[in-house]
Parts: sequence; structure tokens; C-alpha cells
Amino acid sequence: MALLAAFVGLVFAYSLVSRRLERTVVTAPILFTFAGMLAALATSVERNLHESRGAFLLIAEMGLVLTLFTDAARTNLRVLGSIRALPVRLLSTGMLLTILLGMVVALLLFPGLSVWEAGILSAILAPTDAGLGQVIVNSPRVPQRIRQALNVEAGLNDGLSVPFMMFFIALALSGTDGAGAVLMKFVVEQLGYGAAIGIAFGLAGGWLLGRALAREWMTSHLGGLGLVAIPVLCVLASKPVGASVFIAAFVAGLVVQVGFREAGRHSIQFTEDWGQILDFFVFFLFGLLAVRDLPTVTLPIVLYAVASLTVVRMLPVALALIGTRLSRATVLFMGWFGPRGLASIVLGLVYLEQEAKLPGESTIRLAVIVTVLLSIFAHGLSALPGINLYTRKLAALDPAVPERQEVSGG
Repeated sequence: MALLAAFVGLVFAYSLVSRRLERTVVTAPILFTFAGMLAALATSVERNLHESRGAFLLIAEMGLVLTLFTDAARTNLRVLGSIRALPVRLLSTGMLLTILLGMVVALLLFPGLSVWEAGILSAILAPTDAGLGQVIVNSPRVPQRIRQALNVEAGLNDGLSVPFMMFFIALALSGTDGAGAVLMKFVVEQLGYGAAIGIAFGLAGGWLLGRALAREWMTSHLGGLGLVAIPVLCVLASKPVGASVFIAAFVAGLVVQVGFREAGRHSIQFTEDWGQILDFFVFFLFGLLAVRDLPTVTLPIVLYAVASLTVVRMLPVALALIGTRLSRATVLFMGWFGPRGLASIVLGLVYLEQEAKLPGESTIRLAVIVTVLLSIFAHGLSALPGINLYTRKLAALDPAVPERQEVSGG
């Protein structure tokens, strides 16, 4: 109860100074994670929290689902259509190379891990975090095509990572027999069913909301209740069939605009606020749990965390963007701002909930904790300075470069 009171008090205090903090390098994830770490040092409650992984996973999943739905609902579909090559490159070549390179680095730094355990770790840390990247994707100083590409990447790569993680877990437990069938099963269930559920609920929910608004059956402030129900329904429909709740939520957020064009601004505040509160709570709990394991961190763990946020992310992005004619400044910007946060926390919890009891579990857990912790502070503290530097670099570029061109629908 004392921890809950501390969290609620912090939310109230943060709301009072949120606009002033927006002009500083202190982001909400930094604030709430640090507060959780301080709370852990003052109490011993983190042990009980560690035993309540299921509840933590549920909170984290719902926070991420609401964040993904909200970000997707604010994505301009016309802009997305004109820049679709960038997200496709990041989600295909970029993501596959990230997982592969992450595996290689894990095997080099952790000789005790099997190939499949290295794959599990790499898949958990492959997705980027839409929440941690909000400063970037909401900044009007960052070109729209770059913001939207990073937003779509963050919205879909967590769902895409789940089949790889589950595939590697299955191989780690049973070997390579039937590996192709196992992967296909995960792809069909996680991606296919997830996309189908998102399309169904997004189109139907959007059409109903649009009709209700047009006929003046719906009050503007209660319309948010209908909107927030869509991602929750996606979760409830996805669980029984093994679909990715993250893919379903993001796709639903995209297609809800077909019937409810005001989704990006009308009533979305309700969904965004509740999603943010859940996200803040997850970072607070993460800070509590991280302190417990920090004394056991070794140099290879730290090196892997640094590599995961730099070469493992930036090199695949650079290779994926070959041929796009984007400037070096843009490629570096997109490569660096691939934060690991809520999505990796959720996937790490999903892995632990599998009760696989693999020999490398402690290494995987520590590497995820340290990487996410480093990302929260490194990407948070560098967001505003990074935008300032990138803006200056853009101003010096030829007006004909792709990132300085307007995109249709913008």
C-alpha cells in the first residue's frame, strides 16, 4: 500500500510540472524508473513483486497495448502509404539482421549460452519502444516521414519478435526436429490471427463509432470509452487463439481510422492517458525489480547492453536503408533512436512465464534488465540534444534530400 501511495503521489507531482519537464532531458520513464529504484532501496517489497510476475505481465501488456493502439490511431494513413518503403525495410531486413547480430554478439560474450538461448535474448531485445520514443515521434522538428517510420517500426516489431522468441524457446527445449513447422505455426497464429483480429475489431469498432458520432448518439467525452474498448477487445479475442495482442492492437489502431477518422484526435486523450499511467507504473515496478539484480551484473552483461543499443541496432538499420538516399545524419539518427523499453520488459516477462528453466535464464534476465535500464537513461537523456543536433544537420543539407521533402497527407 505504501508503494502504491508513493506511485500515485509521484503521478500527481509529475502532472504538476509535466510541461516544464518536457523542455528538459528528464523524461517520464527516467523519472518513474529512478523513483522505483529509490523505493526498492528503502523497502524490501521487491521480493514480493518478483513473485507476482503474472500480475506485472498483465499490467505491462495492457500498458503496451494501449500505447500501440494510440500511436497507430495517430498515424496518418496517407503519409504511411507514401513512406511505406521505410517501415518495410526496418521491419524486414533491419529486424532480421538485428536478431542475427544480437545472437552472434551474445554467443561471443556469453560462451555458456546455447545458440537458441542467444536467439531468445536477441529476440527479446529486438523490438524498439514506442513509449520511450515519444519525444522523437511527437517532435515537429523531426521530418514527418522519419517520425512515422520509427513509429510504425516500434508499433509492429514487438509483435513480430514474439514468434521468433517462442520459436527459439521451443528449439531450446526440444531441439531442431520440426523447426520449420514450429516457426510456421507461430507465424500463422501470432501474426496472421493477430492482424485478422485487429482488422476485424478496428474496422467494426471504427464504423460504429463513426456512425454514432455522425448521428449525434455519442457524447464526445464518453466516446473515449468506446475507443479504449477496441484494444481491450483485441486482447480478449487474441488470447484464446494464441494471436499477438500487440499486432492486433496496432493494426486495430491503424484501421479504426477508416470508419472513425477523428480517432487520432477525438476522444484519443482518454486512451492515451490511461495507457501512459499503466506505462508509468510498469517503469516504476521495473525500477523496483532492477535494483534487486544489479549487484550480480558482470562486465559481459554491460558490454552486451552497450552493443545491443549501438552496433546491434545501428548496423542493421544502416544496411536496411541502403538505396533510400537518406543522409548519413538521418541514418545515424534512426539507428540510435531505437530504444529498448516496455516491449522488451513484456517479452522478458512472457519468456519467464514459460517456465522453461533453461541453463542461461539468469544471463538472459540480467542482460534484458541492464539493456532496458541503460536505454531508459541513455535514450531519454539524449532525445532533446539529439533532435537539436539532427535539426542543425538537416538545415545544412540539400533541400532535395528525401527527408526534407513533404509527404502526401502531411
